[in-house]
Amino acid sequence: MKPLAEFARSEARAVQAVLTDIDDTLTVDGRLPAIAYAAMEKLRVAGLIVVPVTGRPAGWCDLIARQWPVDGVVGENGAFWYRHNDGAHRMIRTYFRSETDRRDDERRLAAIAAEVLAEVPGAALSADQPFRVTDLAIDFCEDVAPLTAADVQRIVEVFERHGATAKVSSIHVNGWFGGHDKLTSSLAFLRDAFGIDAKGRAPEIVFVGDSPNDAPMFGYFANAVGVANVKQFAGRIAAWPAYVTTGSHAQGFAELAEMLLSARA
Repeated sequence: MKPLAEFARSEARAVQAVLTDIDDTLTVDGRLPAIAYAAMEKLRVAGLIVVPVTGRPAGWCDLIARQWPVDGVVGENGAFWYRHNDGAHRMIRTYFRSETDRRDDERRLAAIAAEVLAEVPGAALSADQPFRVTDLAIDFCEDVAPLTAADVQRIVEVFERHGATAKVSSIHVNGWFGGHDKLTSSLAFLRDAFGIDAKGRAPEIVFVGDSPNDAPMFGYFANAVGVANVKQFAGRIAAWPAYVTTGSHAQGFAELAEMLLSARA
């Protein structure tokens, strides 16, 4: 990873969209500080497209799409994307899997949850599980005592034993059925909502994140950025971002936003 200071100003000036993880990228100890919220607002006012891409649940994403200074949100690791049409006062919701598939997935994920809780002492359903519509989130350090790396791997193995996809974030193991992830749905959202074909315009899109489940985004976008706390996952992340900020968490995101805004000015 190169220091963010080495991000060429000419390339920064060409950026049209900023996709961002939420937990430990915009937040600090689970809280969204003013510096991160203000940075999103400044980017959007400057004309950039701002889209959180998160493992957080549908209930949270509905509020984010309505109330945050963003152009939409990709949630539950790509299971859906929500966009609020302010003029029409209408929420536009698009799901990767059909309603029939989602009902069947719910039954299968319930069986996985029971096995995880039985096999991995200390693991728990995430506190936000009641607000999810597609995936299962197992808490390993948000509201429970931190589990070991071996315990986290055991959780992943239970998901995979049932044929589910499992991704590790900074706080949860998220599991689901279907071929989606943060990347596939982010590309679909940009195309459907804004007519942006990322295959031909990837350098114009910046993704910023911090954890292993961001690896598909880091690997795809040439100008991906990690906030400094991404370094804690050395040896556990499949692809690294091209750049890394000096600041961690929300400070790192604000650092990136300021660099992009300065280049445009």
